[in-house]
Amino acid sequence: MTDYILALDQGTTSSRAIIFAADGQRISAGQEEFPQHFPQDGWVEHDPEDLWGSTLRSAQHALAESGLQAKQIRAIGISNQRETTLIWNRKSGKPLYRAIVWQDRRTSAYCQALSQKLQRQDATSLIQERTGLLLDPYFSASKIRWILDHVDGAQEAAERGELAFGTVDTYLLWRLTGGRSHFTDATNASRTLLFNIHTQRWDDELLKLFNVPPALLPEVLDSAAEFGASDASILGASIPITGIAGDQQAAAFGQCCFEPGMAKSTYGTGCFLLLNTGDKALQSENRLLTTVAYRLNGKVTYALEGSIFMAGATMQWLRDGLKLFKDAAETEALARQADKNMHVLMVPAFTGLGAPYWDADARGAIFGLTRDTGIKELVTAALLSVCYQTRDLQKAMEADGERPDTLRVDGGMARNDFVLQNLADLLGCRVDRPRVTETTALGVAWLAGLQCGLYDSLERIAEHWQLEKSFSPQKDKAWRDERYLLWQDAVSRTRSTHS
Repeated sequence: MTDYILALDQGTTSSRAIIFAADGQRISAGQEEFPQHFPQDGWVEHDPEDLWGSTLRSAQHALAESGLQAKQIRAIGISNQRETTLIWNRKSGKPLYRAIVWQDRRTSAYCQALSQKLQRQDATSLIQERTGLLLDPYFSASKIRWILDHVDGAQEAAERGELAFGTVDTYLLWRLTGGRSHFTDATNASRTLLFNIHTQRWDDELLKLFNVPPALLPEVLDSAAEFGASDASILGASIPITGIAGDQQAAAFGQCCFEPGMAKSTYGTGCFLLLNTGDKALQSENRLLTTVAYRLNGKVTYALEGSIFMAGATMQWLRDGLKLFKDAAETEALARQADKNMHVLMVPAFTGLGAPYWDADARGAIFGLTRDTGIKELVTAALLSVCYQTRDLQKAMEADGERPDTLRVDGGMARNDFVLQNLADLLGCRVDRPRVTETTALGVAWLAGLQCGLYDSLERIAEHWQLEKSFSPQKDKAWRDERYLLWQDAVSRTRSTHS
């Protein structure tokens, strides 16, 4: 039997590898955290060797735990933290600089200056119309620009075709194939600010705007495609790589959000709500993003996306920075013991605010502290901040004419019943948790399986999705609105003066 898929899920704080059977059941897994680097305020970097090494060791661990041989793995799927940017030398494979992480805000001034230039040229809508995105440091283009500007000779080398750019999927693919494959998929390309989501091509005008040489870029394929095969020396056999998707799109695929109107929210390092809009690229009037949900056989399915920068990362700060607890698993019990009459609000704008504010210079704050505020109340405020931020996204989607009645959730925080009940209460909608919450890895496993013939349709895949627990609202609209007004006031106090 070779009906097994190896899913590589390279995230912001850790790398995971999970082996799935054809029915979506988890066989084995490996996971490894790696260091975060913060050279300056608002800067976030990863060592490319850490990304590769932690992914490889996780895959090796998953294989060892499963008792399977590499030759029994039918295909590999890759999901990844999306906008994180790497540039490396094509000949040596050596990166020019550390990976600049999606959370990094160092190009904030550059983006503001470019925005003003576009205003003078009466071209402010150019980027959003073509890419579905906003001009923000979050996306890859300005990060590419920074590396080319700050590494000696990089621009010239890029123009000579000596360098390769990639988001993390592309870099891992390059390493897995021994430098033979320089590809990405449409979901990752759609997060760069350089890809036209309507023509499904790199956009010449945007490349000129950011002064990015076309020779730098990978070829863009479907999310299920022939990306190459792993070098036999790496895992013990040459394995076809047949699925790639950015982590949030992979999670939506793993949640089987295949019909327009279906939505998922992933609670990992950040929080990301994606709503399937079918073959329509709906342009938001409320600072949400239009993105590629997946592309199969050349046909694009689009999504509306709201992005929050800090979810699990906030809990990581409480754990590692403030040392308020040792394990995230403790937080549910702490929150249930907190003083219910205490309304402490935490706005975790540590790296700015994402959707719908897009305020790169906002900074975090805690409101409502008293002498009685303790660890339990701070933990509760951090957990609830994720629910409030999700409501921000829900309200923006409502204003754009889209409101999901049910939200499928996943990610580490989705295992916390306290969070999910409060989420249902604050959103006023049903929240469904699937039996398999590792939906990012599952999504690319299904994409890889689709390409290698393990599944013959999306309908066949959807049959494998299973509900584990559902949460319905227990609070009324008046309670919801009152709490949300307090949150909005707190957010307004963290905003930068120029926003």
